[in-house]
Amino acid sequence: MSQAPLLADTPHRQERVLVIYTGGTIGMQPQANGLSPAGHFSERLDKALSQRSLQDQSLLPAYDVMSYSPLIDSSAATPLTWQQLASDIAERFDQYRGFVVIHGTDTLSWTAASLAYQLQGLDRPVVLTGAMAPLETPNGDGLGNVYGALRFSAHPQLQEVAVYFADRLLRGVRAIKQHSEASDAFTSPSYPPLGERVGDDFILFPSRGLVYQQRGAPRFERLDYQPVARGEVVRIALWPGMAAWQLDAWLGHPNVKGALLQLWGAGNLPDDPDLLAVIAKASGEGKLIAAISQCPQGRVKMGAYAAGNGLVDAGVLSGDDMTPEAVYTKLVHLIAQPLSPEDRRERFMMPLVGER
Repeated sequence: MSQAPLLADTPHRQERVLVIYTGGTIGMQPQANGLSPAGHFSERLDKALSQRSLQDQSLLPAYDVMSYSPLIDSSAATPLTWQQLASDIAERFDQYRGFVVIHGTDTLSWTAASLAYQLQGLDRPVVLTGAMAPLETPNGDGLGNVYGALRFSAHPQLQEVAVYFADRLLRGVRAIKQHSEASDAFTSPSYPPLGERVGDDFILFPSRGLVYQQRGAPRFERLDYQPVARGEVVRIALWPGMAAWQLDAWLGHPNVKGALLQLWGAGNLPDDPDLLAVIAKASGEGKLIAAISQCPQGRVKMGAYAAGNGLVDAGVLSGDDMTPEAVYTKLVHLIAQPLSPEDRRERFMMPLVGER
């Protein structure tokens, strides 16, 4: 771990922020064969931030940089990646006032959601960010995203996992990646931003955060995700013409312990009793099955239409307006715990970190 220059002079480590660099486009540099991972990120970040105005620099918290080796290809991240990152934060939690996680954008929102469940009851910020272009790209988004993440990471009233991207601070467990190329790649379809940049100011909206909802010391749930890290939880989106034997290939597999179903509209399933039978059989075997809509906005209301009747009786839990990331990582988190099927179902329906 390297120590950055004191951009804002503070005497104690507890007054500093830890930047955890895991990889991603932001740290890459152009090579003959295209963008490739590059080293010396701490020095490059220091240099980039030093190019901002003295006023901007004076408003930054002091920070240390911890770089992963090897770097993580976010498209290859697994639940074990999420577990390792949560452990790294938890083990250093009392040493820093806040944390910035620099992460590849492909699965950044998945990592943010998982961290929210593992680091429940936070009393300080954990802000994830990344970029759609390398840090040194002229007029790129990387430097602005890291600068904003650092500013919010020192805000004492931000007490949850968040994503900072393109001038907006989003609840981590509500964020999704909406665009493969645009600089404003992330959005929060069912919850307003926790904060935003307005001109030179970084404004937090505490009433939208968890700061007034949480009580007591942090309640970290540091679990072993190994039993759910090799496909034991599956994600299945309906398509026209799906057959029961295809659904059974997933839900009926002996290794599968849980599933996210993405239904039509407000929670509709084809009028096929064989499909419902497959779902009911899996649920009856203790597999944790939850459903949301394939629509990026809106909630499921299973049973509102005849086409959705039977899902509740089949044991499917409503994910309401949760994101796919929030549902999937919550299933992973609950199945990793030594809970009864009934307790898992009850906890899934409870809002734990503002995910529903």
